[in-house]
Amino acid sequence: MKKELGIARCGLACCLCSENSKCNGCNSSGCPDNDFCENKKCSIEKGLTHCYMCEEDCKKGLLKKIKPYTFTLFIKRHGEEKLLNCLEENEKKGIIYHREGINGDYDDFDDVEQLIKFIITGNR
Repeated sequence: MKKELGIARCGLACCLCSENSKCNGCNSSGCPDNDFCENKKCSIEKGLTHCYMCEEDCKKGLLKKIKPYTFTLFIKRHGEEKLLNCLEENEKKGIIYHREGINGDYDDFDDVEQLIKFIITGNR
């Protein structure tokens, strides 16, 4: 885990991304989706550094997917540091962020509250 890379604007965990050896996060020009990321453009237009700072319950761009949406909601409820700490502990337990391509253990959910519980406990 590269905790210093933190959480992307959309809620994805740059700190656990398998691409982090080539990417410095969405606030850099190194992100492969930098030029067309809907979440980055929207948050910049609103003067926000992250989607979790927005008061809207938004499902634009990557927030259509359960992992970034839930991570964003988790941060709204518990804070970014708590999410980073939970992700770090879960990684130590063997929970995989990217197992196949960009999908991993956090993508195996269809219920936001169940995923939040998984993030906190590391148990299904």
